[in-house]
Amino acid sequence: MGKQDGFITIERKNGEYRPVKERILDFDPVEQMLPAQDVQIQSNRCMDCGVPFCSMYGCPLGNRIPDYSDLVSRGLWKEALDLLESTNNFPEITGRICPAPCEAACTLDVDFGANTCEEIELAIAEMGWKNGWVVPDIAPIKTGKRVAVIGSGPAGLAAAQQLARKGHEVVVFEKADRIGGLLMYGIPNFKLEKEVIERRLEQMRAEGVTFETEVEVGRDISAHYILSKFDAVAITSGTPLARDLAIPGRELKGIHLALEYLTQQTRIVLGDTVCDNEYIDARGKHVVVIGGGDTGSDCVGTSIRRGAASVTQIELLPKPPENRIDTNPWPEWPATLRTSSSHEEGVERLWSILSKEFLGKDGQVKQLSCVRLEWEGRQFREKPGSEFLLDADLVLLSMGFVPYKESPLVKEFGLSLDDRGSISVSSDYQTSVDKIFAAGDATTGASLVVRAIDHGRRCAEGIDTFLKN
Repeated sequence: MGKQDGFITIERKNGEYRPVKERILDFDPVEQMLPAQDVQIQSNRCMDCGVPFCSMYGCPLGNRIPDYSDLVSRGLWKEALDLLESTNNFPEITGRICPAPCEAACTLDVDFGANTCEEIELAIAEMGWKNGWVVPDIAPIKTGKRVAVIGSGPAGLAAAQQLARKGHEVVVFEKADRIGGLLMYGIPNFKLEKEVIERRLEQMRAEGVTFETEVEVGRDISAHYILSKFDAVAITSGTPLARDLAIPGRELKGIHLALEYLTQQTRIVLGDTVCDNEYIDARGKHVVVIGGGDTGSDCVGTSIRRGAASVTQIELLPKPPENRIDTNPWPEWPATLRTSSSHEEGVERLWSILSKEFLGKDGQVKQLSCVRLEWEGRQFREKPGSEFLLDADLVLLSMGFVPYKESPLVKEFGLSLDDRGSISVSSDYQTSVDKIFAAGDATTGASLVVRAIDHGRRCAEGIDTFLKN
């Protein structure tokens, strides 16, 4: 480690957010990076623990956090990048949007404030791009084997890049008009600017990966075609089916799924034109976001930027505690209250709220009827006499995702599903059908970007071994 008492003598420091009054006027990145010299100082806080819980327990990718922190503390940025890229294909992305389970598992988090793992990771990645160290890793020998990757989210991109670097010919099929999956359309620009994705895609193209957009396998082209033209298939289609809310009044206008809204807003930011009759307009409206997760938070920040009169976010579950409780010890992921940058921009947050009915006028939603809940363990009951109404000119449903059991992919390829309805795979990510593999949210349900990247890498290993045999 760079400094034995660094965790005592150096206070944890993160990059600051842009002022609220400034950032809500645009979709530019909210968070500002620390200067390189400050990151180098921060890296001295790492204790190089005998058992590095950050990488062994917290990080699904197994990023060697103590090692890259030590290298940065000594100014060895290029060596740190080489080490980081050995486990993580897209550190410039995870360094921006990962919730940092590594920091939650950091030994210092108990009493001193965790090492700034994510901040250091992002700084290493950006230092690499700035200095031209991130270059195509082109396979010296081509195998002649062809692999189709269906879906271009983080799992699909990671699998595609790993397979191309093994010398296989890789074609990525994406049903949307741009590559990136939820990285492109599910995360607003103020958290992940799309230029970050595009520069990585250029590297992948140079490595031999081919991208085919606006092609939905199972509809535009058949499974039979894919199986006849490719030696292996990786299904990384994510969890495209959002959980809906089947309560009275759902048919009213002004009620939308969160991704429908976020996708449209990202398209506008990127310069696409949206017809007036299709535009989901938050300006001057009372917006209610149902669901308390990250996607709901993104809806909050986007609605505020679009001039909403008010934004309210409601959650079925009770309000989390400010600090860990006894049944949630370190190094487990802390089930504590989280406040995002969007929450700081002006939103009312309500917990233990059950949505009962949408109320409208002339076919347009105007109010949401709710009731407060009383929780006992995992069970709840409605609190008598606690019914109330929320003004709601625009409602955004952000309640997570459910397995897409009726997916054309599942039907076309005849894939077996597990008990939850996700695609069933073996330890090497093979499905029930020969030469078809699957990874990411399609097999686990909605999860973290960093876990999807790990799945994609491991799936690529399974496919490479399969092709060699």
